[in-house]
Amino acid sequence: MSEAPELEAAIGAVVRRIFPGSTGVAAFRRLSGGASQETWAFESVGGDGERTPLILRRAPGGTRQAETAVGMETEAELMRLAGEAGAPEPVVHHVLAPEDGAGRGFITSFVEGETLGRRIVREPRFARAREVLAAQCGRAMAAIHAIDSTRLPTLRVATARGRLEELYARYKATGRPKPVFSLAFEALRARLPSEPATPRLVHADFRNGNIIVGEEGLRAVLDWEIAHLGDPIEDLGWICVSSWRFGGEGPVGGFGTREQLVEAYEAAGGQRVEPERLLFWELLGVVSWGVSCASMVLGFRGGIDPSSERAMIARRSSETEIDILNLLAPAC
Repeated sequence: MSEAPELEAAIGAVVRRIFPGSTGVAAFRRLSGGASQETWAFESVGGDGERTPLILRRAPGGTRQAETAVGMETEAELMRLAGEAGAPEPVVHHVLAPEDGAGRGFITSFVEGETLGRRIVREPRFARAREVLAAQCGRAMAAIHAIDSTRLPTLRVATARGRLEELYARYKATGRPKPVFSLAFEALRARLPSEPATPRLVHADFRNGNIIVGEEGLRAVLDWEIAHLGDPIEDLGWICVSSWRFGGEGPVGGFGTREQLVEAYEAAGGQRVEPERLLFWELLGVVSWGVSCASMVLGFRGGIDPSSERAMIARRSSETEIDILNLLAPAC
């Protein structure tokens, strides 16, 4: 990439400043993961030749940010607070400042492990991890939700009703009525839960594919860009969405059961999880992903993104229709 040499030089200067004894960086390269933010891997080179692997998470192009994103600086602070609370997180070494000349982003430690959901749920080397992952995720969520809200940076508050109406507006904007989606919205309105007395920190994208896993289990929770204040059960529902199972067994990420997740969450200090509230958030998660898939075709048709990938993803909305019917079938 044309920007790589300039970015590498800027990050090299930062690393020499924040790591005493560092002579610069090596093996600087863009990673393929990360749909909405840039991820770069590199090594800090010590005076004795020793190399320390690091990660740069950066806004696209250095400055662009989606309207729903919390911002790179906030994301780094949330990771730091979650780590202090007991959730597994990479160590944040430095948050980029304007004078660094590298755009908006932050540098973290490198955490070895797997992030591809399909490998996590299928490869034999993660067999032991799959036995404990659901419980580990439950405990990590409990730690995140217990963070004192007075210590948090400014975040938007997202209520269940607000999330539902935002989602319905996005659905209508697709211009493609889907009877199963309409049924789901009726069910969601009928099951709308009461708002928690105190909104808690919600990661909002805690799922298989946004975690780092080793053979012993959970090593890190990633991608905090859409975190907000709201109902903590949203996180438990989201990780149960079928699309994040990648063909694996078990409703939680393709590797565990709802019982494992909930029991560990409650035992670690999380609030009592009511089955109806969990069902609401799982159903809303399925519909949210379905609407996102259906919306992909708008960019394709409008010429904003003419790649066939967008049109192909749009077809996956039909998979979520099956998931919706499966979730609603027991109540019929």
